Amino acid sequence: MALHLEIITPDKKIFEGDVESATFPGAKSPFQVLTNHAPIISSLTKGRVIVKTKGQTAEWMVNGGVVEVLDNNIILLAEEIIEKE
Repeated sequence: MALHLEIITPDKKIFEGDVESATFPGAKSPFQVLTNHAPIISSLTKGRVIVKTKGQTAEWMVNGGVVEVLDNNIILLAEEIIEKE
């Protein structure tokens, strides 16, 4: 079973799709989410969101936000996307 990720800002949906892993800039330290991760809600600080899909990696710089992980679904509510790298 794959992880399903949505990245949303107040303006628009930035990304939606299945991913192999996602790394977030947690308020205390970066953390990675893989399939079957325990449920979590975490605040984010300014930093990189790194998403790995089949053989590809995408990165976005976020300026804070909140991420929720539940039942292999990840929702990232970003305050703003600074840039896509």
